[in-house]
Amino acid sequence: MTGVAGTQRSGSADFVRLEPGFIDPVHDAQACFRTVLDAMAHPGHVALLRVPLAGLPSAPLGPAAVSIALTLCDIDTPIWLDAASAKATDYLTFHCGGPFASEPDQAHFAFIGNPAALPPLDMFALGSDEYPERSATLVIEVSGLVNGSGMLLRGPGIREATRLAVTGLPTWFWDERAALAELFPRGLDILFVCGDKLAALPRSTRFEF
Repeated sequence: MTGVAGTQRSGSADFVRLEPGFIDPVHDAQACFRTVLDAMAHPGHVALLRVPLAGLPSAPLGPAAVSIALTLCDIDTPIWLDAASAKATDYLTFHCGGPFASEPDQAHFAFIGNPAALPPLDMFALGSDEYPERSATLVIEVSGLVNGSGMLLRGPGIREATRLAVTGLPTWFWDERAALAELFPRGLDILFVCGDKLAALPRSTRFEF
């Protein structure tokens, strides 16, 4: 399955017309990085990622997803975009400088603007037992994130248990995520985003229906 192919990254892109990124690149990236780290350390907790952006690309990716890309993606992190997010190609090329992967399993970061068309999870890089860090992080734009209801989450960083409701995912998502949990330490780290909201589902987190 192909997301954004290399042929879409045209040398004739009109970068002058692109929206700007962070207002204060250094401090804003640091603030975003701290928020993402805190979310990963406390799985299932819905945090607000209110880093001011001077502009957003013309795509379904909201401010949290774009802030994550501006903070974590660079020339050493291949990016895969689903078809819904393809309009962000030139924006991410200019601001992040990262290469684009033509297949999901070649990406370090994958941005999903349309969860209904999310590829099977095992199509992404899952790492290996020797090098589990060679896996992908998925940033999935969903329609809702709410604490206190939904899936019951347990694992490192969670005191006893917590609940997270995620709306907008395909019906098969949780079954495939449960299957990947058996491969630990291989697997996927997932960041759910909804506008300026963020919640993490690291590979170490277990859940119950």
